Amino acid sequence: EQDILRLNPWWKGDPLPPLPSTRRHLVAQMRARLDKKLAPAVVVRGPRQVGKTIAQLQLLDDLLSQGLPASSILRVQCDELPGLLSLQEPILRIVDWYESKILGESVNARARSGQPTFIFLDEVQNLADWAPQVKFLVDTTAVQVVITGSSALRIEQGRDSLAGRISTIVAGTLSLTEIGGFRGIDVGVPHLPDNGPGPLVDKTLWAELAGPVAPELRQGFAEVFRLFSQRGGYPLVHQRHEVDFGQLADQLNETVIRRVIQHDLRVGERGRKRDQSLLEELFRLSCRYIGQSPGSTALAREVQRVVQADVGPQRVQHYLRFLNDTLLLRVVEPLEIRLKRRRGNAKLCLADHGLRASWLQESIPIDPDGLDANPHLTELAGRISESVVGALLTSIPGLDVAHLPARHAQPEVDYVLTIGTRRIPLEVKYQKRIDPWRDTEGLRTFIETAANNAPFGILITRPDAVGEIEDPRIVRVPLPNLLLMR
Repeated sequence: EQDILRLNPWWKGDPLPPLPSTRRHLVAQMRARLDKKLAPAVVVRGPRQVGKTIAQLQLLDDLLSQGLPASSILRVQCDELPGLLSLQEPILRIVDWYESKILGESVNARARSGQPTFIFLDEVQNLADWAPQVKFLVDTTAVQVVITGSSALRIEQGRDSLAGRISTIVAGTLSLTEIGGFRGIDVGVPHLPDNGPGPLVDKTLWAELAGPVAPELRQGFAEVFRLFSQRGGYPLVHQRHEVDFGQLADQLNETVIRRVIQHDLRVGERGRKRDQSLLEELFRLSCRYIGQSPGSTALAREVQRVVQADVGPQRVQHYLRFLNDTLLLRVVEPLEIRLKRRRGNAKLCLADHGLRASWLQESIPIDPDGLDANPHLTELAGRISESVVGALLTSIPGLDVAHLPARHAQPEVDYVLTIGTRRIPLEVKYQKRIDPWRDTEGLRTFIETAANNAPFGILITRPDAVGEIEDPRIVRVPLPNLLLMR
């Protein structure tokens, strides 16, 4: 009881801990979902340290500031109360206690008097059978629930039990518009509203993204992209911009990567511990092969040389899935068309290229000035840019993202977006000069194959790339402009 009281200081009239003045778009997205009441539960999932808990507290603070009675909000931090693990059905038992000790009446009785009740559950995936408990709760009480979690797998497993009862938001790292907000630089507003991938089939949206940035925003926009290139998108590195990135990199390693490897993934099925050294080496290889599609056999050979253990391709695939489940790694599978079996290897994208810089202690620029000063890094910068695009696309809820390996007469396509019955091919060519014929071959071939039902294609380039694309079916979008989608 004392732990829960400490997590809910507003019940006694005490203030929340100090909160950052900067805000992620996530706060407004969560509030909009609550206001619309499309579902009784809002689920926010994303990797560690992207600001999910801060956004939850800022939303909670808004509700209190707008006059909601303090007793109408219950918050439980599910990864900081070990005693919860000893309870059977801990969520329901805490709500029982909350109704008895804090509300003094049932949630339904309060709802009948016109007062809503909100329950915030942070890192809920740490509780066994959390989804059936939430399902029972929202089915029997007039309560709105906000859930956050850092595990894609455990949160997704809960979706089956909560079908029709949840609205999901994917929280990635900071977008360019958010980095601008953190630094006090205006770069405009996101082009893709919070309503799913539907607008992506409209060529007009891509044409707007491809258009020039307003003259008054141009200088600030270039500066924000440079900051993103140098530091990535984790809130920590932009909130503490006065601190050298080398020191912040150590903090990222400790609070994000090692936290996942040493804590989140250490215990497997039936309590069997997973191999920490194997996880670390596989994550290092994922950083090395960023934006590429290495085979599991090749990865197994490289891992064996380092950890000096018998590691097979199947085990590598399992561990890659574990890293994907934490949302640190985005594994993009080969495209499957007409129920044909997938052929090819998965493409590896990091949630944020800042993780690569911190783990490998190797910073690779992707902004034009940085690349011009280091032209020998152009090829690697292209791989990182491909990963940046993959991380963006896989953070859009409801969007099916795959990649198309080279097959027979079909050239490789970096990403294929499937929206309903339409497919949109997207190619990343991050180089100074664009060849209008060679660099669009994959897009043109995909569009001209009738079975793909592709209305147009997208070519992502450096912002300063030269070379005209005359094919009206292909929209050329500079990478910084694409990042304005969020």
